[in-house]
Amino acid sequence: MEKIKDYDIVKELLETKQYTRLRQKMAEMNAADIAAIMEEFEEEEMLKIFRILPKNLAADVFSYMEVDSQQFIITSLSEKDAANIINNLMADDATDLLEEMPANVVKKLLANANPDTRRDINDLLRYPEDSAGSVMTVEYVDLKENMTVEEAIARIRKIGMDSETINICYVLDAKRKLVGTVALRYLLISPADAVISDIMHENVIYINTLMDQEEVARQFQKYDFIAMPVVDNEERLVGIITVDDVVDILQEEATEDMEKMAAIVPTDKPYMKTSVIETWKKRMPWLLLLMVSATFTGSILTTFEDALMAYGVLIAYIPMLMDTGGNAGGQASVTIIRGLSLNEIELGDVFQVVWKEMRVAFMCGATLAAANFVKLLLLDRVGIMVALVVCLTLIASVMIAKVVGCMLPMLARRIGFDPAVMASPFITTIVDVLSLLVYFQIAMRVLHI
Repeated sequence: MEKIKDYDIVKELLETKQYTRLRQKMAEMNAADIAAIMEEFEEEEMLKIFRILPKNLAADVFSYMEVDSQQFIITSLSEKDAANIINNLMADDATDLLEEMPANVVKKLLANANPDTRRDINDLLRYPEDSAGSVMTVEYVDLKENMTVEEAIARIRKIGMDSETINICYVLDAKRKLVGTVALRYLLISPADAVISDIMHENVIYINTLMDQEEVARQFQKYDFIAMPVVDNEERLVGIITVDDVVDILQEEATEDMEKMAAIVPTDKPYMKTSVIETWKKRMPWLLLLMVSATFTGSILTTFEDALMAYGVLIAYIPMLMDTGGNAGGQASVTIIRGLSLNEIELGDVFQVVWKEMRVAFMCGATLAAANFVKLLLLDRVGIMVALVVCLTLIASVMIAKVVGCMLPMLARRIGFDPAVMASPFITTIVDVLSLLVYFQIAMRVLHI
């Protein structure tokens, strides 16, 4: 409700051209709230509001906006104003923006940025996408191990305003190797002449620049830190990653996994800002693959046409068997994919996983078969032999589905693919084919077709 109220006030002040009052109003608001309100306006109005923002607030608001809005604003500003925004952004936020922009625009922005900003951005751009180096920030407080507490506090006062966080300071030796950390509170309560090397914490947990961002998120989850240092292969400090970056990583990875599990090619854009053509391009490849693979189902039905002619009642239970198998496989695959992503399951656990899923599958299949057997005899009034065929197939389908559902994600991880690719749609297609083969093989033997 508060957001709606602020939006109405901003809209009224903008329409009545009360720009001074609008500027005063936004100066009192949180940067994230301003960004959210600006996203509700058309592009031209959004740009007008952005130009009205106080300069010391503009960069903060800009960092909270959607990428498309950032690109529109930055390309609409003069080169001087655009460079000013880039200079006032944290290096990691500026890098994220430039990675999404055309090369000619990036070249102009970097040419007008100050040398320090240009150097920091170029350093971040050289790291592989989705690595710790690509998401870290280079704005941090570093101290020398031979500094006194008084000198350390003086340095924090000097560079603290331009740092991502000052809660934790990083202690370096003469070769810039990370040798310790010291919390701001320890500096505040320690004697002014105390030496940093005597009060620092030496057991430092750090991240390598090439570590995958998903593993970075797991490290934060494991240690409950609000910031972690990033070092190169020689253990020299090159940046830090803060918990706000990890929140973005978790959201990005979760969205990507959900899209892969739904057989959609992942996209970085929000749904409402993705065009129909782009959405079509993202969805069609997997749909085509799954459609082609599903034709095997029709081939199997054609192969066993004689059995279907002799016992037409068998046709009625094909959808139930295929759906149950697909659902069972989906349960197993989602559980294993989640376990792999959280490192709860290792590739070496494959035999334990399969053995467990087989036992679970048998219990699930037997329970479903028992309930279905009663239904077939009392409600559907089919022969006992047909009911036996359906129930035996049900047990076999569930067992096959759960084994396939647990093995495919682990196989994907083994060969270097994202396990989320082997989710419900893909597994369902495989299980459908196997379930039909089992169904007709059991029918031919039990019913002597």
